Amino acid sequence: QVQLVESGGGLVQTGGSLRLSCAVSGRTVSTWAMGWFRQAPGKEREFVSAISWSARDKYYAESVKGRFTISRDSAKNTLYLQMNSLKPEDTAVYYCALRSGSYYREPASYNDWGQGTQVTVSS
Repeated sequence: QVQLVESGGGLVQTGGSLRLSCAVSGRTVSTWAMGWFRQAPGKEREFVSAISWSARDKYYAESVKGRFTISRDSAKNTLYLQMNSLKPEDTAVYYCALRSGSYYREPASYNDWGQGTQVTVSS
């Protein structure tokens, strides 16, 4: 049974940085495409970033492009999201997930999710 556990969230000032981690068990990250999503209170879950099973292809939402970087460490079976130049609008609960569907930007294409980690950016 696959399990994903996010960590690394916290409180940071505008312009600061955080690195989120997603530890995966029950599956190997080298054989699964993965993604990061975020959700603020009262809003729908939105796409942040995704990485292909080979790690050769990486995708980013326009709002985070140039500031966030997705990566993985197959030896540690862990997915990462490096977040730089953080803004208050980045405040949300961040989730990692394994993709099984065809559309990497859609939550419905992911069937295994972590519990989320809170990121709060103060102005």
